[in-house]
Amino acid sequence: MKKKQRKEIYLDSAATTRQKPPQVLKAVTQYATAIGVSHGRGTYEAGIRANELVFGTRQALAKLFNVQRMDHIVYAKNVTEAVNMALKGFLQNGDHVVLSSLEHNAVIRPLNKLKAEPGIEYTLVPANSLGRLNPYDFEKALKPNTKLACLVHASNVTGNLSPLEEVGALCAKKGIAFLVDTAQTAGIVPIDMQALHIDFLCFTGHKGLMGPPGTGGLAVSPKWNLDSFIEGGTGSNSDKEEQPSQWPDKFESGTQNYWGLAGLKAAVDFLLKTSVQAVRRKEEALTGQFLKEAEKIKGVKLYGLPAGAEKERVGVVSLNIEGRDPSEVGFELDEKYGIMTRVGLHCAPLAHRTIGTHPIGTVRFSFGYYNTEKEIEKAVKALKDITNS
Repeated sequence: MKKKQRKEIYLDSAATTRQKPPQVLKAVTQYATAIGVSHGRGTYEAGIRANELVFGTRQALAKLFNVQRMDHIVYAKNVTEAVNMALKGFLQNGDHVVLSSLEHNAVIRPLNKLKAEPGIEYTLVPANSLGRLNPYDFEKALKPNTKLACLVHASNVTGNLSPLEEVGALCAKKGIAFLVDTAQTAGIVPIDMQALHIDFLCFTGHKGLMGPPGTGGLAVSPKWNLDSFIEGGTGSNSDKEEQPSQWPDKFESGTQNYWGLAGLKAAVDFLLKTSVQAVRRKEEALTGQFLKEAEKIKGVKLYGLPAGAEKERVGVVSLNIEGRDPSEVGFELDEKYGIMTRVGLHCAPLAHRTIGTHPIGTVRFSFGYYNTEKEIEKAVKALKDITNS
């Protein structure tokens, strides 16, 4: 007897978007079947089309984020690699960094390595128990040797948006570089790199941008320079044994993820046509619907800003159920209701210490563009069933 296929509800878009625009798969297939070669390595027609793909993806990203110079967008595998490129290429012995207590391990771990080796120091600016940051605390944490401020645009634990505008203006006033981790906001919240005074914009392709995994990048303000992260063949200046100095070649050694870039360009084109504002409005509505109903359920503890504050957060909601381990709740949601969430610390132990959920973590629901109101209703009903409400 054939096993009946269960209906699944995917609510883990903070980890990766599962459903992509149809154009993404089509673009990946088109690259594989019609191009299939590297850029910068051949003057034949397929090679020229590969060049156009790499250029066109950079062009679309520059438009999406309002990047001052398109050649200052460097491709990476993900936001983590982009953060590492920025931190390790920019900071030097004796530099001081200011960052929040909500940062992901993508920022904390490379900084701790730099702290142990070249002698970088950093100061954590604490958020309050709701996971909200005061921008004035950043100013108080500055030192004479502060070179960089790091800020996650939205916490992957609480969903709260950070005060980017205020911290960016402070950094511009003080002549301090500003690095922003947009893992939870790129493609979901409008980001203007120049208006927000962002100097290092780190992004990933597989979440809100709705592109393939293994894509991302680093956009850099032309007023700052970086040392190269790796060296090798770039398809340019091949008569020299030294790494090219021009952007972006300086940072893009080796063969690129062309399948991924093809999909990423299609995803960004979709966002530019649909508008990030439209994506944002839908996510706000889904988040508000979930929060409003979940707040009524006895035994459910929600973290981050409450219902009514959707404009100050993204579609990431962490919660716990009184007397239940998050792992047990996550397992039951999946096994009994077909609802996929994430449980644990979400690679952000600092954020959990901030809101008081370390070391057990939380059950995290995260909504995306392709989720529906009906799915939110089913998620709320599942929580009511689990809590016997």
